[in-house]
Formats: sequence, C-alpha cells, structure tokens
Amino acid sequence: MQNVTLNVQGMSCGHCVNSVEKSVGALAGVEQVKVNLADGLVEVAFDETQVSLDQIKETIDDQGYDVK
Repeated sequence: MQNVTLNVQGMSCGHCVNSVEKSVGALAGVEQVKVNLADGLVEVAFDETQVSLDQIKETIDDQGYDVK
C-alpha cells in the first residue's frame, strides 16, 4: 500500500471535493481518498500493483483540476 499527498489546484467547493473523491475512489486499487479543500490537497492510499500514480493524477486532471 502506498500513500501520497497531491497538491491540486482549481478545487473551490463541495462539488469539487465530491468529484475528485468519487472519480479517484472508483479506480481499482484505490483504498482511500481524502480531499482537504482549504489546503488544496488530495491524500490517496492505493495499491501500486493495481493502479499507478500517473493514472490517479490523470483521473484528477480529467475532472478539470490541475495536479502539481
């Protein structure tokens, strides 16, 4: 299990939080997603044998947010 904290820009409301949590949480191998809207951070716990960090970043990007 790997844990990563990503700096995500462009999130501004509860809908943004739900969008990111739902899309990333739907990926196979993702165990937990926590969004800190105030700090612009997304914490993800995932099984790196099932999903890559690049796939997670791409999923967030596809929702319209900028992963740094």
